[in-house]
Amino acid sequence: QVQLVESGGDLVQPGGSLRLSCAASGMIVSIYFMGWYRQAPGKQRELVATISKSGSTNYADFVKGRFTISRDDAKNTVYLQMNSLKPEDTAMYYCNIEVDTGRGFGYDYWGQGTQVTVSS
Repeated sequence: QVQLVESGGDLVQPGGSLRLSCAASGMIVSIYFMGWYRQAPGKQRELVATISKSGSTNYADFVKGRFTISRDDAKNTVYLQMNSLKPEDTAMYYCNIEVDTGRGFGYDYWGQGTQVTVSS
């Protein structure tokens, strides 16, 4: 089994910054894709950013230039640096990690979510 623990969500003023972290633990042989998604009340969950094992990144248009995803494979951790936050960034943020637990293929695991609220 694999457990994901997220942290870093908070209440912040517009224009502020936050850094989210998601650490994976358990039966981990290898980690492939890592990503962040978000879900606002009444809306569907949407992709924010992903990072591959090689470090290639992909961002949703609404966060390009403001958010940066990174990973530390030694710590099995993915980060999301969020700058220039806007009220519309308010949502529950979830990490998603594709993990090989020794079966030879990746399986998706989700974090429990961390709340980001942008408000004055």
